[in-house]
Amino acid sequence: MDLSDKRLKLTSKRVQILHELGLYTTDDLLMYYPYRYEVITTSAFSDWKIKDKVWFEGEVVQLPRSWRKGRLVTTTFQVRFQEQILTVTIFNRPWAKSLNLNQILTIQGVYQGNCKVTAMSYDTKSLVEHAPITPIYSIKDGIRQKTLQTIIHSVLNQLHDEIIDDIPEEFRQAYRLLPLKLAYRCIHIPSSMNEVQAAVRTLKYAEFLRFFTAIQLMRSTEGIRITKKPKIFSSKKIQQAIQSLSFEMTADQRDTLEKILYDMGSTHVMYRLVQGDVGCGKTVVATLALYAAFLSGYQGAMLAPTEILARQHYQSVNDVLAPFGVKTEVLYSALTSSKKKEILEDVSSGKIDILIGTHSMIQDTVVFHKLGLTIADEQQRFGVAQRKALKQKGEQVDFLLMSATPIPRTLASSLFGDMDVSTIETMPAGRIAPVTTLIKENSFRSVLDDVKCLLESGRQLYVICAAVDENEEYHARNVYDTTVSIQKLFPKYKVACLHGRMTTDEKQAIMQAFHDNDIQILVSTTVVEVGVNVVNATGMIIYDADRFGLSQLHQLRGRIQRGSEQGYCWLLTRSQEERVLQRLEVLVKSNNGFEISYEDLRLRGPGDILGTRQSGVPDFILGNIVEDTAMINQARKDALKVMESADNPDYQILLESVRKRNEKNAEYAD
Repeated sequence: MDLSDKRLKLTSKRVQILHELGLYTTDDLLMYYPYRYEVITTSAFSDWKIKDKVWFEGEVVQLPRSWRKGRLVTTTFQVRFQEQILTVTIFNRPWAKSLNLNQILTIQGVYQGNCKVTAMSYDTKSLVEHAPITPIYSIKDGIRQKTLQTIIHSVLNQLHDEIIDDIPEEFRQAYRLLPLKLAYRCIHIPSSMNEVQAAVRTLKYAEFLRFFTAIQLMRSTEGIRITKKPKIFSSKKIQQAIQSLSFEMTADQRDTLEKILYDMGSTHVMYRLVQGDVGCGKTVVATLALYAAFLSGYQGAMLAPTEILARQHYQSVNDVLAPFGVKTEVLYSALTSSKKKEILEDVSSGKIDILIGTHSMIQDTVVFHKLGLTIADEQQRFGVAQRKALKQKGEQVDFLLMSATPIPRTLASSLFGDMDVSTIETMPAGRIAPVTTLIKENSFRSVLDDVKCLLESGRQLYVICAAVDENEEYHARNVYDTTVSIQKLFPKYKVACLHGRMTTDEKQAIMQAFHDNDIQILVSTTVVEVGVNVVNATGMIIYDADRFGLSQLHQLRGRIQRGSEQGYCWLLTRSQEERVLQRLEVLVKSNNGFEISYEDLRLRGPGDILGTRQSGVPDFILGNIVEDTAMINQARKDALKVMESADNPDYQILLESVRKRNEKNAEYAD
């Protein structure tokens, strides 16, 4: 039901405020859960300690007086509580001056000592009339907690009979879950924290079950797990290509390649994710998969998120496969019209065996002669629609996704639906982990000599900023001002800046100059996070490190782990919060991407790490993909059971509910 429905009796102003909170329907409102609860606990005055949060019932014995200073209105009055006279101060409640003598109030506040209380709220209901537990919601200016609580209570009461319970009874009984109607009431109007816990458990499971059922529905509808003609290729020739490499493949690389080749040679379309830490060697595995497609008589395509990365992939793939007669090309927007036309004609005719490119490859003008394998690198940076468009440029095309944001294998297997997951954990021989130092100020003065020493040894330096230009609201070091100050500090070195607002040609020219060591210090935003390989760059300074996620910082740090020389990373932060500093210490102690990503997931959720709206991973409302792994796995099994018996009458309400939600869930499914 829309919130503007007359039955809800909401004013247009309130509806507008609810819209600003992202609430448009009664379902949205019911699933707008409290982020915490206030529990009423009372105690004798003699037990109160300074800074204690207190609830008490008192009688007004001195009339209020108010005064204004700027926008701040301060009101004080006195109440009697347990034979004590307490002075109560409350801010920005000008109506408090209308209180009367002998009036009974319930006051919530903080005890300041010397019989003084700073009140957060008060009302005229007696203490026993108050709910023992009060839900607290995220709100915006224009709507009070009590108003939102009242609206949600009203919706619960009015819609009680209309709430559809889509959890099948067998699952509810098996896991001792609440009926859905009761779960919503217990989370919004609880009488105990036990009720809250039971409600959260039920609603989490409902989230997971709906998600996996939606995934299964869409996969069955779209026929992703279809049969195909197996690709036939010479294992001997693959081995020859492996032997031609200038390095020894790791056991994880070999195992992952073996699984990919098995998929390509099977009768089912490959749908596999290869995840691994920064610099683990995913690209060479992808290159050999492309070679297998070529040997099978098919073309291969690789999609990269940036032109820089596309060009680097082209160089890497071409270096390995050109000696074996494989024709590789790269397509991106900056190419001349004539060159683009030539490439498109050669792809269409089959003269080009492997095409690597950016979003340009998705356009309808790109027609393959016989596409057999598509690869999407840094898969979380592409929307689902983009990946589908590339996958559909051939018949029964094998599909390989690659991600440098590793998450635990069991978790990945569940979250990515029916996708097969391969993990490369072992780093290639010779890679040296960077030394990471946390500096508790937004300046590198304390390590200036170390930075000077690095530059004087002929090495290059990245300087990372969170902002492009000065922003009063953002309060972070910006690229432009930092470039000027760095150039003054290091006058004998060439300094340049790089950011996402530049044209592709500008970015490419700067990166090429940095690659050629014509630029020694590169001041940049996170555009260097993906796909910039400059072996000689072994130093990185990151300003305002607390503004980045751990996984992103690890990705950035990976830029100085491309060669055999020792890298140095300095994390700068002005934050003094213990929680923030502990989070950043994770990077100091660990260079393991799986550990770091797991901690990031635990602390921040998937939204900020994996790009949930892009990657196919849902950002659940209540569910935590780290803490609720067991429930996730169970819900996935249950969803498979539902689909296997889709004609079972007990599952019809769930299936119908999910079908109605599928527009919303479609963005999560590949």
